[in-house]
Amino acid sequence: MRYIFIVFILLFSQGADAKAYVKYIEAPQTVGKTRLEVLFWDIYDAELIAPSGDWSTEKPFALRLTYLRDFEGKDIASRSVDEMRELGMQDERKLAKWFQQMQRIFPDVKEGNSITGIYNESQHSVFYFDDEKVGVVEDPEFSKWFFDIWLSEQSSEPKMRKQLLGIK
Repeated sequence: MRYIFIVFILLFSQGADAKAYVKYIEAPQTVGKTRLEVLFWDIYDAELIAPSGDWSTEKPFALRLTYLRDFEGKDIASRSVDEMRELGMQDERKLAKWFQQMQRIFPDVKEGNSITGIYNESQHSVFYFDDEKVGVVEDPEFSKWFFDIWLSEQSSEPKMRKQLLGIK
């Protein structure tokens, strides 16, 4: 009985934020994993999760970033806007609106914290900080631009994209 209790505790406590995507994604499996490194610094580990490990923008998926350094939420939001702009988003009003939304949603992170972004069936973005839901952006256009930061062929990190998508 003691062994079963320990196994239950281990299952319950492992990757609490991993549970965030279970209700959105049928048969969730990792598509790919990678680490973002800038110069000498490790920034975050990224993991793409999709139904049966088969990613498509036609189905819900999740992107989990586990931070390896401390960052302020406003800096994460600002960098996201910069990346969208670099991808070609030119509507500054929308970018300003999205920045405000992300600034409200994204908390300050410490090393080891995760932010999971989920692209749901409605093409909305649902965000979790570790195991706690912290916000939703109900704008399919935002979702497209946001997740394109990592998944678009025009991503500023093409090697990272390939690793996330499991492309050799």
